[in-house]
Amino acid sequence: MYSKINAIGLYGLNAFGIEVEADISRGLPSFDIVGFPDNVVRESRERIKAAAKACEINLPVAKITINLAPADTKKSGTSNDLPILMSILCAIGLVKNDLSDCAFVGELALNGDVRPINGVLPMVLLAAKYGIKKIFVPFDNAYEASVADNIEIYGIKNLSQLLAHLNGSNILEPAQKYTAKSDAYEYPLDFKDVKGQANAKKALEIAAAGGHNALLIGAPGSGKSMLAKRMPSILPKMTFEESIETTMVYSISGMLDNDTPLITRRPFRAPHHTVSSAGLAGGGSIPHPGEISLAHNGLLFLDELAEFDRRTLEILRQPLEDGIVTISRSSGTVSYPSNIMLIAAMNPCPCGYFGNLKRRCTCTERSVKNYLAKISGPLLDRFDLHVDVAPVEYENLTSKNNEESSDSIRRRVEKAREIQYRRYKGTSIVSNSNITSDIISEVCTMSDDAEKFLKAIFEKLCLSARAYDRILKVSRTIADLNGIETIEKAHLAQAVSYRSLDKKYWGNQKD
Repeated sequence: MYSKINAIGLYGLNAFGIEVEADISRGLPSFDIVGFPDNVVRESRERIKAAAKACEINLPVAKITINLAPADTKKSGTSNDLPILMSILCAIGLVKNDLSDCAFVGELALNGDVRPINGVLPMVLLAAKYGIKKIFVPFDNAYEASVADNIEIYGIKNLSQLLAHLNGSNILEPAQKYTAKSDAYEYPLDFKDVKGQANAKKALEIAAAGGHNALLIGAPGSGKSMLAKRMPSILPKMTFEESIETTMVYSISGMLDNDTPLITRRPFRAPHHTVSSAGLAGGGSIPHPGEISLAHNGLLFLDELAEFDRRTLEILRQPLEDGIVTISRSSGTVSYPSNIMLIAAMNPCPCGYFGNLKRRCTCTERSVKNYLAKISGPLLDRFDLHVDVAPVEYENLTSKNNEESSDSIRRRVEKAREIQYRRYKGTSIVSNSNITSDIISEVCTMSDDAEKFLKAIFEKLCLSARAYDRILKVSRTIADLNGIETIEKAHLAQAVSYRSLDKKYWGNQKD
């Protein structure tokens, strides 16, 4: 007796099709699973036996062989429990339906319940891509799976319910497709709550408009964290494609909210400075996404940047350039997306008042040097904007004037992003921060005065090639915010002003 059932496997973010084949023949009673299964998959034999017994299903006393094809791809996790049992039931004739256009995923409990699993969304999207018409998933995962198009989703609570549906005694209705509510895009924090800090707000508006990384430096209590936490409120709304990409990362991490299966707000991740390298980049025997990937299409905020382990920070360099995190293990290589904006905040020294004109710094020369040396030159170079966040003046704190709202700022940001969308249409570039070297001279056209100014600045400040490119990209964004196609001297001057703090702190420490 032979049968074949469609299933979906998952390794990292990559879903792949599995054909679960069951062969039941005469011989000594046995239950073997082949096809490169890991220990978790092998343990499914005991879960399947107990679940079948709980639902009063008599498995045959025979030689049962299960093959998970393709046999050269490692199978892991508990999602194969349900399709393995279904293949056995089809082989013994207990299920007579044609299931060639169906797929099954789910973990079995010992009492026959179907437990939820991680990574359902990428599995369902792949099933739809393969032309599967119906997919049976755990009931608690059905809402998440309903985000997918062109496939019917059936949420299963237990094995008995599934058999009743297939045998026609209790037909289930497919899950209704999820549609995001209008308030799902709103962000609770607003820039209107921040008093003063006009210069820092303008810098963050530029960062949002061009997708640039920004470093905020200032004394304790100046509002660096308050500003950074409001950044998502001025970022453009996510496209449906961006929402799907981000939701897939959260799906495999098991971090989706049951009430909101589609992430529509740009992620804001703020790991503590004690985070490990694996926590930041991802890791594990089967690598899971780290904070960098959980911030995909959103914002990664590193508060107290100099308190992070230096080796951990250096991990950021490659993902910031390539937009992808690659993790290699003996079992294989996994790549996770990391198209992020990096916003970092730090004090200029351990006491926080180095360079402050109103309060004396109590740190020694060595302690200041050691503190700032935790941020390497190459990492510092990857911040497009260096923002000096000055302490808020009393007049600003007590002012009755209304500050500009996030909604107002976001409209300007979205207008600039629309210019960039039209400019880069048909390419992989999504914002000015992603401009590649081969087209930077084409899209960053400058006036004669601007070219002369940039040449003088390049020679005076001894800029690196990367710093030169980043100044051009920020200038391009400033020009876009002003609705001007040609970069003028004023745009360059503003961009250069956001590249001066490395000279102030790292190049001009205590004498």
